[in-house]
Parts: sequence; C-alpha cells; structure tokens
Amino acid sequence: MNAQIVEKIRDAGVVGAGGAGFPTHVKVNASVDTVLVNGASCEPLLMSDPVLMESQTAAMVRGLLAVLDCTGAGRGVICLKGKHRKAMQAVREAAAADKSGRLEVFELRDFYPAGDEQVLVHEVLGRTVPEAGIPLQVGVVVSNVETLCNVARAMEGTPLTERYVTVTGEVKRHMVVRVPVGTLVEDVLAFAGGPTITDFVVVDGGPMMGRVLPDTHQPVTKTTSGLIVLPPDHTVVARKVMDPERVRRITSTICCQCSQCTDLCPRNLLGHRLRPHLLMRAAGGTDLTASPAAREALLCSECGICEKFACPMLVSPREVNAQIKRALMQEGVRWDAQGRKPVVHPFRGTRYVPTSRLMQRLDVVKYDTHPGLVEGFAPQVVEIALKQHIGAPAACLVAVGDKIARGDLIGEIPEKSLGARVHASIDGTVTSVADGKVVIRA
Repeated sequence: MNAQIVEKIRDAGVVGAGGAGFPTHVKVNASVDTVLVNGASCEPLLMSDPVLMESQTAAMVRGLLAVLDCTGAGRGVICLKGKHRKAMQAVREAAAADKSGRLEVFELRDFYPAGDEQVLVHEVLGRTVPEAGIPLQVGVVVSNVETLCNVARAMEGTPLTERYVTVTGEVKRHMVVRVPVGTLVEDVLAFAGGPTITDFVVVDGGPMMGRVLPDTHQPVTKTTSGLIVLPPDHTVVARKVMDPERVRRITSTICCQCSQCTDLCPRNLLGHRLRPHLLMRAAGGTDLTASPAAREALLCSECGICEKFACPMLVSPREVNAQIKRALMQEGVRWDAQGRKPVVHPFRGTRYVPTSRLMQRLDVVKYDTHPGLVEGFAPQVVEIALKQHIGAPAACLVAVGDKIARGDLIGEIPEKSLGARVHASIDGTVTSVADGKVVIRA
C-alpha cells in the first residue's frame, strides 16, 4: 500500500506547495505517528489555503487520508486559524464525518510565522524539532493544504499541472485564481484587470519571504503561492532589492546590538542556538564565515521577523543571515547539533508577533481583501521550468514541434537523483526548449 501511494505521487510530480518544493513522494515515504495539515496561511495577504479548505475540503481530506495510509500515522490534524470562519466550519464538519476517527482540527492563534513547520509542530503537539532538523525526527509529517489536494488527484492518476495563486496589491481585481503551471505573470496580471499604478514591481510569494521578480515575463511554478503588485519604494520591496554588499555595510555600521532580533526570533524561542544580533557582528568582515558564531546562520528559516518587525534600526539581519548561510553551504559546512536537546524559551508564550500588527508595520492592511476563487483562466502560452522543486532539474523528454496534451510527461527525474516529474499544463505545440524551460503554445 505504501509503495503504491508513493509511486502515484511520484508519477504525478507532486511537490510541496507551501515552501521550497520538496518532492512529496520522498517526504511521505516514511513512518510517523502524526500528519499535520498546514493551513496556517502564514504569510500576510496569501489566501489560497483558506479558500481551498473551504471550497475543496473533500479533496484535501482524501489527500490527507492517503498520506495517513502511506505513513502509517494514526492521527491527522488539520491546522488553521480561527479567523477563517467558513474554512473552519468546513473542516470541522469533514473531520466529524470521517468514519476512521483519525482526523482532528486544531485552531491556531493568529500570529506570524504560525506556518513555519517547526513552529507548527510545537504549537500543535508540544514537540520540539532538533536544531537544523525536520519534523520527521519527532514522528511528524507536515503537508500543505494544496499539496494534499494534489495528492488526492494523484491517487486518481491526475498529474500536477495547475497552481492556485493569490493575486493582490495594486491590481484591479484581487483574487485566488487557478492557473496552469508555466503561465506568465504578465498574463495573470492582465486577467486580474492589470496593475492600478504605472510604476510597479511584483513580489512572487508573500510580503515577508517572497522575492521581487526581475520582470513580469516570468512563469508561475509549482511553488508560486502569490503575486503581489507594489510600488517600487514600498517597505516590503526595499530590502529585497538592495545590493547585498550595501546591506552588509549598513548593518555593520548601524547595528547597535540591542538583541531585539534575537528576542523575537522564532527559532531562538524554540531553543535553537540562533542569535541574529551576534551574526550582525560578522557582517562587517570580508569573510562572512570567519566568526565562530557564523554557523548559527544555518539555523535561520529566513522568516523575516528580525528585518520587518523587530529591528529598531531598520537594518536587515535576515539578509545578512541568508548571505552567511549561502557562503557556508557553498563550502559544504553543516550544523553540528552535538546531540543537544533544545530548551524552549520561558518567555516564548509572550513573544508572538500578531499578524494584524505585522500587516500594519508592512503597510499592507489595505490589500487584505479576502478574495474569492476564480476559475476558467486559459493562457495561450506557458513556459514550464524543468526545475521548480528541490533537487535536480527534470530531464527534458520533448523537442520543438512536438504536439502534446495537457498532462503529458515532458520532464523525467534523472536516475538516482532527488527531483520531481514535470508535465504539460495545456494542449499545444512545443515551440522552444531552452534555458531550462519548455515553451508550449496552445
């Protein structure tokens, strides 16, 4: 049973929809006692998960039951915030109707980052994931809502070819829209009525952890959760586009070592040895990895609380941590937990960052419109990346001129590699295979 479920998920090319795109067939090929459904809708403005929990409850539950069967877990906990009342009602009814008795619902407090895997595990189960560890180490698999909907379709033999995307910010119509993977951002924005301002940038993802796109001729991937249109000088945008060298220079000059970034760091509050204020001392040197404390950057989840909420000097510990972490990983440095068991900070319960206050600080309250689900969008062209997941790029199986149908396999996992399959998202003709992308025109 386990092998059959894993194979179907692998065949369908399902990857985690809520994070970096870890291949789901690898994640669920494990033995745990609990599966947590991450419906926290962690990032401000992103509404795809609550909308799906309300509109596709049955599919989510089918996917959850499949993962429970696959992992042997006896408990599946659906986690979401109480403020999403309609979604909460839908999942409570579904859990009550389940005859297996394995489903529960957990109401999360409205704070950021409630959807961080390690934070979620502690909130719901009281278990603490080890430093640089994963939930599997404490007997848990965490899966995103949309991922489970895709697992349900995989059980029916339907590959992953679509993505639900929140479109918000300075656009005429705010919406959660279902789009084929590979749809160009410019086409999604046009479908939403277009930007309401002339000069703008687009954030791919949420305002905290999302990235600013270089232009709108970029494809939606399996991990694209939101598209936020903002003015170029908006507070959400500023640190995301600043020159990395300038960030380090400003940080080393201005940081006053107040330690507020450390005091509010979610990983530090879980007992992990991550102290962003000490990492700021390493920012001024030419070698980002020279300081003995630099390795602590490997524990950073890059949630952005230090940068967007905690720091009174308006510097960017998150960006500095990310730079140090990248340098360490390039050198092959890994964190050595030395068997240490994290001890949760005694003040953790008083240091939650309320989402409402965070949104005020980010100046995005006016975009919090709770959009509905929009269907029926059909682009004329898609550019499907062969790497939109953690692991190796898929090996291309098509050539220019090939006629293909939606759902056809166009990219295979390289032998003996971590990766995910890639499928055509529309019917059409392959017009280009270049730069790691397959272009299909309807």
